[in-house]
Parts: sequence; structure tokens; C-alpha cells
Amino acid sequence: MAKAGRAGMKHWADQRVALLTQHGKERVIAPVLEPALGCVVHHVDHFDTDQLGTFTRDVPRPGSQLEAARQKARMGMTLSGLPMGLASEGSFGPDPFTGMFPWNVEMLVWLDDRLGIEVVGMAQGPAQSGHLQTADWAAVERFAEEEGFPSHHLVMRPQDQDDPRLIKGITDWPALRTAFDACVRQASNGQVFVELDLRAFANPTRMARIGEAAQDLLKRLQSTCPACAKPGYWITKRTGGLPCRACKRPTKTYSSQEWACVSCTHQHTERRTDRLFAEPQHCEHCNP
Repeated sequence: MAKAGRAGMKHWADQRVALLTQHGKERVIAPVLEPALGCVVHHVDHFDTDQLGTFTRDVPRPGSQLEAARQKARMGMTLSGLPMGLASEGSFGPDPFTGMFPWNVEMLVWLDDRLGIEVVGMAQGPAQSGHLQTADWAAVERFAEEEGFPSHHLVMRPQDQDDPRLIKGITDWPALRTAFDACVRQASNGQVFVELDLRAFANPTRMARIGEAAQDLLKRLQSTCPACAKPGYWITKRTGGLPCRACKRPTKTYSSQEWACVSCTHQHTERRTDRLFAEPQHCEHCNP
């Protein structure tokens, strides 16, 4: 069994962990990790992380989401000279259930060169990440209100979503109107493309999700391997097959889960004990 608890204290008490961010992520990460692990989240901000990719598509992100987070964590370690670092990276797309709603996945990577481990926390959920192309100011007003402006900041450009003439940092209604008028004048089609600013400090919904990823990371760091006692012993796979309560046929609901160590080769399979049956609404036979 995994040994969850405050095991991280002995590894990271009074140790500094580099966090590279220029978007205020330390505000939701440090309060989660510092009290539980005894570490100090060392904020590194003397590098423009927008050079590694932007949500506004002016700078494409090379590689995967995990690779980007890992690169930022490693860069923070290099800039600070510390052997430990962490960094987050977000992605946005359609929800995995219906494909109809905006969805945000946040990854938070922890690197510890002393222990030779990489541990990844994750959180996902609905996103505030809408966009609109229009020539109508009233439509822009409605969009802004629906998307939670001004607490959620906006970005605007003329013409369409690919126009490089970008206005960021729209944080109040007068600035939004000024940006709209300027973009309409610049656009040959008289339209603007307005979207949510997805940088963490500009999007409270995303910032909260990063905090959830920090909570998930903490749980993983506090779970130690029964064989080597290193942190990061966690669930890597879930296998379906839990029988339906009504027809007793196997469903896709998981019946067991596999735990594995991020350092050694130890792993084990754990049968589900919190429930014996899946509900009929999750059964392909009872609810096709």
C-alpha cells in the first residue's frame, strides 16, 4: 500500500525550490506546498516565459505540455542554482466528455536532482476561455459580461484570430472600448477578434485550477514507495470491469488501480474497495 502522510518534511524541510513564473502562480502554489513540506518556494522571475510559448499564438509552444513544464522547471533551477524546481503549464481545448465545452488541463512538475525524481501533479476542469469575432460593439459587451470581464482580462486584435496586431492587458471597460475602436479601424473587414487572456494572473478560473494541481502534486509528494521510500508513489493506471449493480455485467468503471514508483521498479495492483458495483447509468448494456 502507498504510505501517504507528511513524509515530505524529512526530504524538503528548509529547502528552497525554484519556481519560474512571471504570472503570479506562486500565490496559489506556495501556500499549498510550503506548510506541508516545510520547503521554501523560491520565486524566479528574471526570464520572460512568454518566449517559450503563448496562448495568443504569437509564439508557438514547442513540444508537449509536459515537456514545456519540465523545461521551465529546469530553467528555473539553472537560473537560481538550486537542485530542485517546479513549474506549471496549462492547455486548453474541448472537454473530454462531450467535446462541446471549453476545458483546461494544468500540469505542475516537480524536479529534485538530489533524489533523482520527477513528480507531476495535475488538475482539470471547465475553462473560462471563450472567443468571438464580430463587428458589433454590443456583441463584444455581451461576450465580456458572459466571460466574467473585467476580473477575467481580455485580448483583442483586428481582422481575425491570426492577425499579429495584438492588444493585451485589457482590464476595464474604457480600455475595452478603446481597443475595439482601434481594431475596427485597422481591420479591412471591420471586425475584431476578442478572446480571454489565458495567462494565470489574468484568468482567475485558471489560477484556481493551478492551485488544484498544487494540491494534487502535494498528495503525490507525500506518498512514499514501500520499497525505496522515495516520494511520488502514485496511481498510474486504472482498469475497468466493475460489475453493474443491475445486470452484473462488467462496465468501464474501474475495478482496480496500479501504483508505481517514480524512482525504482516497485509497483502493485490494488482492488477497489470503496464500492462493489457500478450504477446502471454507467453500464453500456443497461444504458446504451
